[in-house]
Amino acid sequence: MSSFTRFLNSSVGKKLMMAVTGSFLLIFLIVHLIGNLTLFFGAEAFNGYVGALDVVKPLIRVIEVVLLAAFVLHIFNGFKLWLENRKAKGIKYQVNGSSENSDLFSRTMFLSGSIIFIFLVTHLGTFFWRFNVHDPMELANIHQYFDIVVHFFGIWWYALLYVIAMVLLGSHLNHGFQSAFQTFGWNHKKYFPFIQKIGTLYALLMAIGFASMPIYFFFFYGGNQ
Repeated sequence: MSSFTRFLNSSVGKKLMMAVTGSFLLIFLIVHLIGNLTLFFGAEAFNGYVGALDVVKPLIRVIEVVLLAAFVLHIFNGFKLWLENRKAKGIKYQVNGSSENSDLFSRTMFLSGSIIFIFLVTHLGTFFWRFNVHDPMELANIHQYFDIVVHFFGIWWYALLYVIAMVLLGSHLNHGFQSAFQTFGWNHKKYFPFIQKIGTLYALLMAIGFASMPIYFFFFYGGNQ
């Protein structure tokens, strides 16, 4: 085993990989939210946005592969760190230290991450699958992507799952944003409170921004199927 591999398998290496992949996903969420906000401007705006992505589909496919790799590495390393922490709880002083030095967000990262993963699978099985693979309503074939979104956000359980997942995503991002800066060593006591505020603001914007879409379409756009 090479020294680089040993480093990646170490606790520090896994935390660094979590920070790197997490930072990439933080940037992706900003871009994804900006694109999705075109939903509020009507069918023409959203269909035009998705249609523009079709023009650069080869590039989008490369980005999707990179995103998939980032998600897999993030989830895999997060799971391994969670197992290590569970084992460490067998040592009394570490248990006490955990409860005193961590907040609710950090102690529930695995739970929130697990529920977000379940949502992600559901999300890919609906919007991504319908947009790119097979749409039984054949709306994607005529580039009526807006109507697909309206259909799913009009289903109560999907809209509810989406909102719950976004609330959990917000808590996950709030802790993850700060953890990434700590891992990179950017945690000077003079500046870190400001970083914490930026992280909280970012998490709120992402959670509220994404959750506003199913809420709007279900309650104010004639959903309630």
